[in-house]
Amino acid sequence: MSYITIFFIAVGLGVDAFSVAIGIGAKNNNKSWGPVLRLASAFGIFQFAMPIAGWLAGWTVVEIIAAFDHWIAFVLLALIGGKMIWEGFKKERDEEKTDQTRGWPLLVLSIATSIDALAVGFSFSLLKMEIIIPALMIGVTCFTMTVTGMCFGKILAKIFGKKVEIFGGLVLIAIGVKILIDHWR
Repeated sequence: MSYITIFFIAVGLGVDAFSVAIGIGAKNNNKSWGPVLRLASAFGIFQFAMPIAGWLAGWTVVEIIAAFDHWIAFVLLALIGGKMIWEGFKKERDEEKTDQTRGWPLLVLSIATSIDALAVGFSFSLLKMEIIIPALMIGVTCFTMTVTGMCFGKILAKIFGKKVEIFGGLVLIAIGVKILIDHWR
């Protein structure tokens, strides 16, 4: 898999974090870098670690499912993408006024926005790919997207709204289709 494809996977995975960062940034009247760096660091670290965890889990079963691994990778990416598209069409609800860049809210958001990366890491193991460079690309991309979302949250929320999640879901589904096509060549 090319670095360009991995970058697009990273962007697709980072869209959840980006969307959350836009929401928090739009509501955050605090102009300091503390909340921005806390959220971006937590999201980036989780987005880096989850693919590695998924990859390690995948290596335990890779030989058993080698004949249909490309289908599993496609289904996982399609499900993740479909979930993102679904969430992009759901109505936004008012969130609590707590600081979501600290404590339990930060941990829960970090896990929730990176759980998809676990499945991607699993898919990478099925495709017999190395994981460190892709995981670094995913983590750094997520960090950057989170900083951008937090810093420009008010503006981006007005422009894009939930359309960002729909786009990210479509990107992940397209990558799943590409994996199937590459397998049939």
